[in-house]
Amino acid sequence: MTRDNATIVRSFADEVITQGNIEAAAQYVWEDVIEQVPLPGQGPGLEGLKDILRAMRAGFPDLVFSILEQITEHDKVASRFEWTGTHRGEFLGIPATGRFVRVWGIVIDRLEDGRIKDTRILMDTLGLMGQLGVLPSPGTP
Repeated sequence: MTRDNATIVRSFADEVITQGNIEAAAQYVWEDVIEQVPLPGQGPGLEGLKDILRAMRAGFPDLVFSILEQITEHDKVASRFEWTGTHRGEFLGIPATGRFVRVWGIVIDRLEDGRIKDTRILMDTLGLMGQLGVLPSPGTP
């Protein structure tokens, strides 16, 4: 049975990110995947992606990644997402705060032969830092 690209991306988000089955990433992502906008410290390829996903799950063990809408065109899938989680471990050098966060973003994935070949994530990292208390709230002197 052939799955369409949007379904593949949705399955990756559910199984690998939300359920935390990081090793299953190889079923959805090519070994030489290119992250167009890597997170700080993210290494190249599938291993770099798996490392950053492990870091996210360590920082936010209850992380839930929800795809709210998708648009597909040819070999590309744009997914508007939101992820939530409680900051219970270090993430990007920030010690656990115990704060619950809600972060929005859009990811554009290009697939080849049923797996993600390159990806570009645009995420509200500034909003995340504000929710973690790393940045002052707007209007705070």
